[in-house]
Amino acid sequence: MQKKMRTLLLLALMPFYGSYAQKLLSLKDAVAIAVQNYGTIQAKQNYAGASKALEQQAKRDYLPNLNFSFQQDYGTVNGQNGPLYGFGGLGAASSGLPLDHQNWNAAFGALYLANMNWEFFSFGKAKGKIKVANAVAEMDQGDLEQEIFQHKIKVASAYLNLLAAHQLTYSYQKNLDRADTVRRIVVTRALNGLVAGVDSSQANADYANAYISYTRSRDQEQQLQNDLMQLLGITSEQFNYGLDTTLITRVPVAFADDVDISNHPVLAYQQQRLAVSKAQKHYLESMYYPSFSLVGIIQTRGSGFNSGYSQDQTDFTRDYWQGIKPTRTNYLFGVGMTWNITQPFRVSKQVKSQDYITKGLEAEYELYSQKIKAQLELSSTKIRNALNVYNQAPVQVKAASDAFNQRTALYKNGLTNLVNVSQALYVLIRAETDQDIANSNVWQALLLRAAAAGNYDLFDSQL
Repeated sequence: MQKKMRTLLLLALMPFYGSYAQKLLSLKDAVAIAVQNYGTIQAKQNYAGASKALEQQAKRDYLPNLNFSFQQDYGTVNGQNGPLYGFGGLGAASSGLPLDHQNWNAAFGALYLANMNWEFFSFGKAKGKIKVANAVAEMDQGDLEQEIFQHKIKVASAYLNLLAAHQLTYSYQKNLDRADTVRRIVVTRALNGLVAGVDSSQANADYANAYISYTRSRDQEQQLQNDLMQLLGITSEQFNYGLDTTLITRVPVAFADDVDISNHPVLAYQQQRLAVSKAQKHYLESMYYPSFSLVGIIQTRGSGFNSGYSQDQTDFTRDYWQGIKPTRTNYLFGVGMTWNITQPFRVSKQVKSQDYITKGLEAEYELYSQKIKAQLELSSTKIRNALNVYNQAPVQVKAASDAFNQRTALYKNGLTNLVNVSQALYVLIRAETDQDIANSNVWQALLLRAAAAGNYDLFDSQL
């Protein structure tokens, strides 16, 4: 009657329970949250954005330099015969008559200037710089993509580990309940003089062992939950989710027997690093050659000193507007070549250094390729072994459960001792934990396959 009342009360409270229940966090949701929040991914997104901006800047560097300038001055124009060199641009460049005496006549003057300078041909320097910037942008984008891929694998693995730990905790909780049931049976029989008092001590010891195992499992579960929170990029206050335990009720149906690793994100990133090194070498080699430039200048000047000032030093005006009014214009067009003939001697060593870097990157690529191929072979073995264990685990649990129920019934009727019951209890919890891990191992094996193949969708499509 009491059991029936509890059932009716539970049914009555079900509509209210949903509002307080934890929100389930599916594995797909966990991966999406991690990709959005994780700090390393956010950092590499910004690095990729910076590289793309620099790529655009490298393209714009080919545009000609076009400068506009004007100045309005007030000062004297005393000249003097003799050499003059303005170190660092600090010398004044006043132009005027080399008179036999100093005078302090001053007027306004102005200079208006437009200058265009275009390095129109440099034996591929501009294109080489653009190619380097483009290769760097692609490399940083590839680095972001391989970081996202690897992080998805890490999050999925951490989620499966936590799910397995959660199931183990549940199994250890059931084992603790069974140990407590056996203990109460033993204590009752000992108090009635049906069994020796030492059985009560042994039952207490079995219960204590079951409690320790449960506590350790809880501790491990909490540690794995903390690991998952770090990968998700959230705090413990934000982690108010429950795990989607429906995943452990089934196993994948497809395991991607034929895979192609040529598009593996890690290998693609290594190839992009190689491309950057080769582009840098070609750019350095372009430094061997000269550069050709086109220059054009138009200049207008104004002065308060009039054309007769050379004969009459009073022929000037201090009027500001007269001084800055443009009166003389000059223009210039030209083509020039610049070539530092010692540059090839310096650049040749940089090119040689870049060759060594390229060879090193090729060795790294080969190493990563070997590791991925070995991981791919290992994943096939892992899948076969995990499926074999998964198929045998229920048989083991059924046999262990029947044995425990039988030993418990025999003990109640005084037909066996407590040692046999304890042994059956141990075998049962071992079988249950094996089953809990077996399911997770099948998913982990498929995840390893997806990681080796460089295709997370192989795993995601089975969720």
